[in-house]
Amino acid sequence: MNFDLIKSVVELVQQFVEQNDMKTTYGNDIHGFIEWLNVSQKTCHGSQNPDWIGKELGRSSDSVINTLLIRMSRYAKSYSRSVMSNSAFSSQDDFIYLISLKTLGAMTKMELIKHNVQEKSSGILVINRLIHNGWAEQTVSQKDKRTKHVKITDKGIAVLNNHMDEIRKASQVVTGNLNQSEKMLLISILSKLDEFHYSVYQMNLETVDILNAAYEKLD
Repeated sequence: MNFDLIKSVVELVQQFVEQNDMKTTYGNDIHGFIEWLNVSQKTCHGSQNPDWIGKELGRSSDSVINTLLIRMSRYAKSYSRSVMSNSAFSSQDDFIYLISLKTLGAMTKMELIKHNVQEKSSGILVINRLIHNGWAEQTVSQKDKRTKHVKITDKGIAVLNNHMDEIRKASQVVTGNLNQSEKMLLISILSKLDEFHYSVYQMNLETVDILNAAYEKLD
């Protein structure tokens, strides 16, 4: 009996069950499993050598990925602006920071700014705006009286909850027509990419030095 084959099949079934439990996309039977497997294999093999504009002229995969990430960022911002059009939020950073505080709890200003990968000056403006609107407040740390933490207020939770349906809708729209298997694959790839760039971001380098520092990490 080929136990390695059995082990591989069991692992595939576990992946299918876990992914399908998160969002039921396929029937919870052998037919659903086969459909999921076919889509997964098609996604895997179909992405190994895709075509893109300018490929035959020597345009690199790095150039295409960079362009697509920029385009995706702009699409996401347009959906966020749609959320803000019927709210008191001044920018998407307002509700992104509030979500961070609600999810992770109170933290210092710099911890909050670094978590959201933003420049200090821009982050301070966002935090000051949240405090001015009464959506967040500064409190003295119980462990260290010299340290101040930013925390979300009841008013902040209320304004966030009032718009969470629209925020979730914007998040769902960003992933577009990807199926569940493609979403899981994208999360894995983007998480790996984020880990690389965040390690550079944490170096707190001057703007002029960031590019070379990141480039050196590629070796």
